[in-house]
Amino acid sequence: MPSFAVMIAAAGKSARYKDDHYKKQFAPLKNRAVWLHSAERFLNRDDVKQTIVIIDAEDREMFIGKFGANIAIMGIDVVEGGATRAESVKNGLEQVRDDIDFVAVHDAARPCIADVWIDDLFNTAANYGSAVLAIPVSSSLKRVEHSTITDSISRDGVWESQTPQVFARQTLVDAYVQVADAHTATDEAELVQRNGVSVQVVHGSPLNRKITTKGDLKFAEIALSFLPKKSISGPAHPFGDDDMWR
Repeated sequence: MPSFAVMIAAAGKSARYKDDHYKKQFAPLKNRAVWLHSAERFLNRDDVKQTIVIIDAEDREMFIGKFGANIAIMGIDVVEGGATRAESVKNGLEQVRDDIDFVAVHDAARPCIADVWIDDLFNTAANYGSAVLAIPVSSSLKRVEHSTITDSISRDGVWESQTPQVFARQTLVDAYVQVADAHTATDEAELVQRNGVSVQVVHGSPLNRKITTKGDLKFAEIALSFLPKKSISGPAHPFGDDDMWR
């Protein structure tokens, strides 16, 4: 069985969330912090051998003070992030154990992740070396300047990238070493592609939305109740057709 390390990216500034008390990744969601919902989905998997949470240095005192017991019980490693997402993930990658085969990066602010999607993603990554969750774009796309539409953009073949994103450990290490402007990559898939590595797409779900605004948090409160469940003899979703939730 391949071994996986999971990095929970929680070092964002949360500027668009606009809350004086919480960053979005630490906001309460059904009586638990958002990041805990994201992390807990990986903790009981036999193939996950290491879990790392990447936080902003300015949040360390708060994080340890508030979640120290969770960290100890869960056996989570805490790493301070950098100025960009890519730098934060690089800091986390440096703490991944040498015996780990694959590294998964998941946004702390995506709490609505289901076991069946992780299964599909991990299996695909194990077969192909790299894989990400994504969904095809369904809305019309417009280019806007100064609040005015300047162009319509075809959505044919356009997908919205999600997390987790999973890569062979050495693939991610090599990308950081060999891509000169690695710090400018907006996600890990872009980084490894710049290094000439192809990335497989696994069909995700609109439920796996990243929390950016307080409206997204309300959405997550509802979505948590509709995540597909594993079943030995029946369909993945309690209403019968898992495809309708993808």
